[in-house]
Amino acid sequence: MDKRYFPFTQYYLPGQPVLPLAAGCELAGDGSILRACVTDRVAALHDSDAATVDALAHELGIAVLDFAAPLRLQPVHIPKPWGQEIWYTGIEARGLSQVASASGSTPLAWALALDRQRLLGAHEQPNLLKILDPLPDEVYGDLYFELHEQKREVYIVTHVDQKAWPEGVGAIRYGFSTGRRAQFASDAAFLAAYRDAVCEYRAVRQELDRQMDALRVRDGIGLNEPVPAQQTRRWLAELPQDLQTSEATLRAQMESFTGLRPLRVGDVLAVPLHTPHALQHGVRTVEFQTPVYERKILSFAQKVLTQAHWDTDEALQLAQLQTPADEPFPLLRDSDGVRVEQIVNFDDFTVLRIYLQPGAQFSCTMRDDYALLMAVTSEVDCAGVPLAAEQALLLPACGGVMVVRNGSAQAAELLLAQPS
Repeated sequence: MDKRYFPFTQYYLPGQPVLPLAAGCELAGDGSILRACVTDRVAALHDSDAATVDALAHELGIAVLDFAAPLRLQPVHIPKPWGQEIWYTGIEARGLSQVASASGSTPLAWALALDRQRLLGAHEQPNLLKILDPLPDEVYGDLYFELHEQKREVYIVTHVDQKAWPEGVGAIRYGFSTGRRAQFASDAAFLAAYRDAVCEYRAVRQELDRQMDALRVRDGIGLNEPVPAQQTRRWLAELPQDLQTSEATLRAQMESFTGLRPLRVGDVLAVPLHTPHALQHGVRTVEFQTPVYERKILSFAQKVLTQAHWDTDEALQLAQLQTPADEPFPLLRDSDGVRVEQIVNFDDFTVLRIYLQPGAQFSCTMRDDYALLMAVTSEVDCAGVPLAAEQALLLPACGGVMVVRNGSAQAAELLLAQPS
């Protein structure tokens, strides 16, 4: 076993501090890594008498990285004022996703630093795979109404909370109301009226947030710390009733300018750039997105914890008023118990939805690019690695052909994302 020591720049932290890392590696004849483990416990690795990667990984409680096999992604849960995000490939100061094996786990960022080329090909970062898990609470489970200039994202609906949406049809706030637009002489007049409605609401929102911040201080809770919706409601109940009534009235007026699109389990929505959107409460989705952090917030029915302002004016200069019509998904295969739809074809990545009947199999061929594979329903096996619902794998760029098999008695649904 070869031992390696290298500095790792933590590019996701302020100041980008350098962290010494060490790795135990099993090498091929050409010097490339076959299997490895990596840790920040440099002295412990240096002093270890373990003779194999497996023994060393078990000794240190870290993951074994097999470059010829899928890497199991261990998600990190990120609290949000509207619920939580579950990151499978997140590498940020707010949270680091992990790679896991039977021996333990290791930050994904450290695994990539060991040999980024063989794991990701020519890409610096993997696309972000996450689950959006909003609270079922109306208002408090609704996401920011925002748009993006660069970040491409696609939602696949996996659950609609029956308490929030008794008929099983949820929603996303999506673009603007065609009916309201028709009431104005021009789109410029419509946008001006919408901006005025946002500004009116914003003034009341700021006063509510100011008074609730005082209650946060009283109760010893940080000003930008996410809290459960029940706590927010308790604070709100202490505020003047006329202020609460004004907030609800002005919010309804503001939201009357926007559109609502129904969402059911299985629906797919690729959000176009410059289109304002806000997933609504109780609608759980898998999301694939470009690994960039940028957004412009038009409005939010709670305090924004990650920035001190809204971006309404800048966003309205960019916003598309017309949302594109849906198009049928190209069917790439429908044979031998395998059905493959291309549900996204962005400039920078594609996503396939794969249905496997019991006993069927599908081959993922890695050609110098990585892929992300998630099971939506049922358990499958990918190159010997079991994959249950809402579990995900990173398929290394150097991995060759990896076969996904459905050995269960039920049909399985999978999502496969790859760079274009």
